[in-house]
Amino acid sequence: MPPPSAGPVAGAPGIAYRNPVSGRTQEYVAPYMAVGLSTVVHGIGSRQDIERNLQIVEDGIHAAVSIIGINMPVRLIALAEGALTGFTDEIFDIPHVTAARDLFIDIPGPETDRLASLARQYDTYIVAQCKARWPEVIDKRFFNTLFVISRQGEIVHKAAKNHLWCRERSCVPHDVYDRWVELFGDGIDAFYPVLRTDDIGNIGTICCSDGEYPEAVRALAFNGAEVVYRPSEAVPMTQTGIEPGGTWLLQNRAHAHFNNVYMVCPNVGPVYVHPKMEHPYDIAGGNSHVVDYQGTVLGHTASGANTFVAGIIDIEALRQFRTMNLNSNWMKDLRTEIFRHMYEEPVHPKNLWLNAEPQQHADVDEIYRANIDRLVARGSFTPPAHTFPGARYIPPAESPDEADWEQVRSLWPSPAEE
Repeated sequence: MPPPSAGPVAGAPGIAYRNPVSGRTQEYVAPYMAVGLSTVVHGIGSRQDIERNLQIVEDGIHAAVSIIGINMPVRLIALAEGALTGFTDEIFDIPHVTAARDLFIDIPGPETDRLASLARQYDTYIVAQCKARWPEVIDKRFFNTLFVISRQGEIVHKAAKNHLWCRERSCVPHDVYDRWVELFGDGIDAFYPVLRTDDIGNIGTICCSDGEYPEAVRALAFNGAEVVYRPSEAVPMTQTGIEPGGTWLLQNRAHAHFNNVYMVCPNVGPVYVHPKMEHPYDIAGGNSHVVDYQGTVLGHTASGANTFVAGIIDIEALRQFRTMNLNSNWMKDLRTEIFRHMYEEPVHPKNLWLNAEPQQHADVDEIYRANIDRLVARGSFTPPAHTFPGARYIPPAESPDEADWEQVRSLWPSPAEE
């Protein structure tokens, strides 16, 4: 089976030149506009509810290209995490197998076909996120999936989120590690694939919590990434401190600076958790941004309520910076041998859901607590002088019966009523 990302992908014909180092003929990549879309989201109770969010996304793409495209050609449109589905499975702690069956998509499928028609119409790549089934990897599971649709409307890249926050129950490659390695190998590109294109540069994808780990973007950079998509983050990370964007923007500027990559980071808009909510809640806090390869913010928007952020991507300038520089292209003199042993001892156990169904929030909390204990035992963490009860899962209802998904599902109209 081929790796999760295809490449290289040919775009529109441009000016060709011969690379003096490689001797290969390659296209000159013209500067273009990247747009991050932030849309209001309606949490889904079934897969068919995605249609409402797709209509909002479609309206946003029409508006963004019409307004921004008169400045520079729009060649990359990035959707936020949750733009298609919201976060119903996380908020209501839906059993994983149930969510995989009833809520999420297949790639390709009708939802990606809808986005593909927009990519063709506007002659642009679309990069997006959606929780999706990967039956070729493992049945009865869903992965938080990043995918890219080409200007021709083809799915040319597909990757899975590798790190989760403590209230997300997606399956990740590490949870089915042996199966993933059997299919894709154990190289960095099996977990952090990069899409190589002739017309917008080399694209890497991570999602939300992935970016809490500096290794993620470094892995993409080693694989050749020049533009990195990292959608969505939540409060309080987006509002910590007095600087706009909080630690989310801080992290993404650091990723850009340390690895000389562009970061395209749209945040999800206010969310209607279920249809009976009169008003949505801005759980993410806005602050979408585009950052250049030196860590400079090119575009930023405070609001996430049906807005967009834009920035000019100049791939040729990035390539010149990386190859002409003797100082701030940091990867060139990385002393890799001295870090080799740092990750030999595991922290989070692998293969958790290879043969068992993924557990729900309260049970997985105990796995995280065991990880903390492991780091204390190693001496990585020093325990405090006195311990207090820490964070814990609190169900969204007073009784287990009220919190059960079959009961919560009644907040949405039945498919027949819709």
